[in-house]
Amino acid sequence: MRTLGSLRDRFLAWGHRLRRPGLGGTGDINRHRFMRPALAVVVGFAGVIVVSALVLMLPVMNADGESTSFVSALFTATSAVCVVGLAVLDTGTHWSLPGQIFLVFLMQIGGLGIMTLTALLALLVIGRFGLRARLRFQQETRAFNVSDSMPRIVLRILKMSLFFEVLIALPMCVRLWLSYDKSFGEGLWIGVFHAVASFNNAGLSLFRDSLTRYNDDPWILVPAMLGIIIGGIGVPVLLELRRRLVHQRLWSLHTKLTVYTTVFLLVGGIGAITTMEWTNPATLGPMQWPQKLLVGAFHGVTPRSGGLNAIDTGAMNDSSVFATMMLMFVGGGSGGTAGGIKVTTFAVLWIVVWTEMRGHPNPHAAGRRLTPDVVRQSLALTFLSMTLVCGTVIALLAVTPFTLQEVMFEAISAGGVVGLSLGITGDLPPVAQAILVPVMFAGRLGPITVASALALRYRTRRYELPEGRPVIG
Repeated sequence: MRTLGSLRDRFLAWGHRLRRPGLGGTGDINRHRFMRPALAVVVGFAGVIVVSALVLMLPVMNADGESTSFVSALFTATSAVCVVGLAVLDTGTHWSLPGQIFLVFLMQIGGLGIMTLTALLALLVIGRFGLRARLRFQQETRAFNVSDSMPRIVLRILKMSLFFEVLIALPMCVRLWLSYDKSFGEGLWIGVFHAVASFNNAGLSLFRDSLTRYNDDPWILVPAMLGIIIGGIGVPVLLELRRRLVHQRLWSLHTKLTVYTTVFLLVGGIGAITTMEWTNPATLGPMQWPQKLLVGAFHGVTPRSGGLNAIDTGAMNDSSVFATMMLMFVGGGSGGTAGGIKVTTFAVLWIVVWTEMRGHPNPHAAGRRLTPDVVRQSLALTFLSMTLVCGTVIALLAVTPFTLQEVMFEAISAGGVVGLSLGITGDLPPVAQAILVPVMFAGRLGPITVASALALRYRTRRYELPEGRPVIG
């Protein structure tokens, strides 16, 4: 069995073999060899999903003792491993206790796998460049170092994940045991399940109505909110904040962009959702103002890829639904369990727009000049994500009777690996479930593999063509 260290060495060896001398210079890339790391990642995750689907088909995993259909099992396995949270089957009633335990295992493996994969590909990208570029990369991220051993990084991520999951589960378990009609074992299991789901931004719940039945209890909703935020902010940021939490002046550019943009989106999302739903009789309207603030805050946080809900999402106003879709599309931080195009990508795009509006030649942020390759990667990731969502919407409209708003919400939720729904997931026909499986897979692995691919495909041109200026706007 290969050790984690040997896997790291093999990935780095692939990275070094990407460079070959020739007519194009040392920056040329062997396209066939370049595909190996990305192919290994895709095949590895796909293999885990297929095996997990076969396990979920076993009669012992079903509460009724019957075998689950392959399409439904594959959809559930993809949703759990890719930490999406969409469910075509009721998690609390369809799956037996062994099935639910297996889903927790898949959510945990999926979250740890994404964070570890990000660290591994970061080491691969670092190993692709020379010493000066490596030092500059390490200075800007201050999280991953090519000299670090992969087992040490994995152990650090594992310890961090377990620490936060225990911290989230503890108040939930105690509250469910002491204040609700739950035994100690039942309260412990419910708390652990939702702690793992919230930290890994998985979105699955043991209840058909998610956390709606606890929408007046801050001891349940607040830990879940914190889990979504912490798990989705990203491993590089968490590792740096652990060392320099109070020294903002020393934060790297990545941490500054992630933290500031996250705060901006959280405040804006919470304010928008709470304001627009304040008088809605189907959601926040009948509640007292403290509960309105609590539930409004929860639904301003959960679109960041959390997937849990405390009110009926399908009963929200159209304006709130659209705002939720925008938040789902952006997602959380890079290197975390959240999905979307990531907050750093969103920040870079707005910085570029603001620079263009001011007439400056180069985009700057936090005392740093953004390089052209960062801008190009951000544009490419955003365009590809929009293309994925649009293609999914067209496909779902062709095979389902649902409205454009319902289908668009479902497509963004799947592509952004969020897990929220307007209530149509359980009614999707098998062909629509089959369409969403690769969408969830692409939404989870796509941004990571594309980002590393774009970084690895950098090459130096020996000449430049004459400038051309097409008419814009």
